[in-house]
Amino acid sequence: MRAIGLAAAAIVFSTPVAAPTPAEHAQQAVMAAMTDSAAGWNAGDLDRFMAVYADAPTTTYVTGNGLAHGKADIASHYRDYFGGAKDAERGTLSFQMLDFRLLDATHALLIARYTVSPAGTRTKAWTGPTSLVFVKGAAGWKIIADHSS
Repeated sequence: MRAIGLAAAAIVFSTPVAAPTPAEHAQQAVMAAMTDSAAGWNAGDLDRFMAVYADAPTTTYVTGNGLAHGKADIASHYRDYFGGAKDAERGTLSFQMLDFRLLDATHALLIARYTVSPAGTRTKAWTGPTSLVFVKGAAGWKIIADHSS
């Protein structure tokens, strides 16, 4: 009986575990970057929140008034929530992944729902969809296009 148990254990331990596919690996890395960005928001650290954005003049963010171009311009849209006039309303940010697609070896699309919990005098959560295009570079996966509604 003991020999059967050892043989079964050997089979379980020798069964190879499938390595993550490129899409699964990319998804894990992108979601880790988004989790760290949300942690930056929640800690009131604008630089950490913005670290997920590519530092390129072609990086875009869709605003109600058009497009913001480049990481510095995008950061200016958030700056008041980090020690500025709206800091007390910042709340807690989280993301729920809705869809992820590896577009090619170095580009990915993340569709998610963001939620910012109420804070300060704000009584309702901010929530909505976000579509993010990422590029993989030496510094990891970075957002090159952000459309959040």
